This record gives sequence, structure tokens and C-alpha cells, in this order.
Amino acid sequence: MSAVIEAPIPQEQHDAGGPWRAAFRRLRGDRVGMLCLFVVAAYLLMVLLAATGLIARDWDREVGVSYANPEFLAGKENLEAAASRNLGARQTAPPVDLSDIDPLAPYYKELDERTAKIKITETPRSDTLPFGGDKWGKDVIKKTIKGAEISIFVGFAASLLATFLGTVFGAFSGYYGGKINDFFEWVYNVFTSIPYILLILTFAAVFGKGVLTVIMILGITGWTGIYRLMRAEYLKHREREYVRAADAIGASDARRMFVHILPNVSHVVLVQLSQYVVQFIKAEVILSFLGFGVPVEMVSWGTMLAEAQNELVIGKWWQLAAATASMAVLVTAFSLLTDSLRDALDPKLKAVA
Repeated sequence: MSAVIEAPIPQEQHDAGGPWRAAFRRLRGDRVGMLCLFVVAAYLLMVLLAATGLIARDWDREVGVSYANPEFLAGKENLEAAASRNLGARQTAPPVDLSDIDPLAPYYKELDERTAKIKITETPRSDTLPFGGDKWGKDVIKKTIKGAEISIFVGFAASLLATFLGTVFGAFSGYYGGKINDFFEWVYNVFTSIPYILLILTFAAVFGKGVLTVIMILGITGWTGIYRLMRAEYLKHREREYVRAADAIGASDARRMFVHILPNVSHVVLVQLSQYVVQFIKAEVILSFLGFGVPVEMVSWGTMLAEAQNELVIGKWWQLAAATASMAVLVTAFSLLTDSLRDALDPKLKAVA
């Protein structure tokens, strides 16, 4: 009796969850990917805490003098702080009796006393802040944290909208073909024939400012990239045996598209989603920098950069440095994480333990 030698079963088949668990194991073995995942998670936690008011709640409070120096530049000359001290000294100087030449002098004196009482109750402004202050004396660190909340929220929300539209349009176009494919191809060609930045600025000029407006603009104009990928995937998968088997047992078109095919192309969706987050965070910053983004009463990394361009002329660089460094760290971490996700979710690597 001949012995039957069984081929070893790949580790993925033993794992509950199949390819997803195998993909996570590959991602966990990527040190750069895990470090970037930790950085992105830290940013998301910071945004959550800022949204709930646990941190940076008083970001718009004027706690320092105008353009307060960072604490590590405490000894550097600050003309704004000196002017504030000189103004306070003049206000505390003994008043001059003008009652003989001005009949309204007693009323001026009463007004000065009331103003002095109000100033006593005010919190004195600091000459320095941990990382400096802006034109109005607001803490740059708190502004950066609050700005991250808006920029990251816009990036994620717009990415979800663009990914949803591109996935649905690509699924219908690739699965049905024919006139439906022709229609979506025509819409795609219209959107891609216009330069992307001009398309965004046109929508922004028509719909105006606002966080929801920026999300709608980026989502409506950004679906074309994933549409092409999903259309190609559905063209390839609609003739696969498992789809034909689903058709044979009476599965509807919607079930075949989104229950059978979509899970098999979900790695493409996930990678494109992460790429869109980076792209749309940068787009929001550009829109806000140009004045088409969030309203002036809100703060984002883009509005901070718009303010910083005037501050840099007079040597106040810390707001520019804070916003730029925060955005650069997040964008770099997200870009590297996207590469790691692409490697972990690539179906060609599934056989690699």
C-alpha cells in the first residue's frame, strides 16, 4: 500500500479570517509600516480628543502678546511685547489734572478708572508661549492641534465619498458594459479633460466656503482614479467561475457585484482610500491657503499657512513651522503606510508565509 503524501496546507488556510489575517501578519512584520500605523493612530487620537474638547478647547483664546516668542527664544527681542509693556506703563502713570481747561475731564477720569478695573480682571498676557503665538496672541500649538482636526476630518470624509462614488461607478460600468459603460466613460472623460486644480477651484467658487462644501468638492472631483481601477477589476472578475456559479444559483446582479466580487477587490479599494486621504489633506490645505476652503472663524493647517506667509516677512516663523511639520509628518506616515498596505494586501503575495 503506497503512502499518500499530502501537500502542506498554507498557513493562511488554518487562520480564521483567511487572507485578511495573513495580510495583517505581513503588515505586522513590516517595521516601517507598523511605525507609520502608530503615528497615524496617534494623530487620529489627537483629533478625537480635540473634537470632544479634551484638548485645545481654548485654542482661540488670546493668552500671549502679539507674536509672542517661543519659550526657547525667551531672550530674543520682541518689539510687540515691549510695546505692550510701554502701553501698560503709560496707562498706570499718574493722571494729569485737566479740569481747569477741559470741562469733560471728570468724565475722562471716570472712564479711565472703569477701564483700569476691567484690565485688572483680565488675565495678563505672556511674553512667551511654548511654541510662540500668532498675531492675536493665540497659542500656536493649540491652533495646530485644532487645525489638524479640520484638515484630517476633511481628508477622511472626502476620501470616503470619492471612494464610494468611484467604486459604485466602476462596478456598474465594468459589470454591465454596453450603454452603461459608455455613459460612465463619457462622464469620466468630461471630468478628466479639465485640469484637476481648475475643476476644484471652479466648484469652490460656485459653492462657496465651508467644511461640508470642501468635502463635497473633493469627493465629487476625486472619484475618477479609483473608478478606472474598479472598472478594470469588474471587467476581469465578472467572467470568473465563482461569479458564474453565483449566477447559476440565482443570485441577483447587485449581490454578485457587491457580495461576491467586491470582497475580492477590496484590497484595491483600501489602498486607494489611503492614497486619497493624503491627497485630499493636501488639497484642503491648498484650498484654505487660497481662500476657498474653511471659513475665517475656523482654523485648519491651510488657514495657518495663509496667515504665516505675512508673518514670515517680519521674521515670525513659528506658525509656519508648526503647521508644516505637523502636515509633513502625517502625510509621510500615511504615504509609507499606504505602501505597506499595498504590499500586505497584494494577492500575489498570499502564497508567501
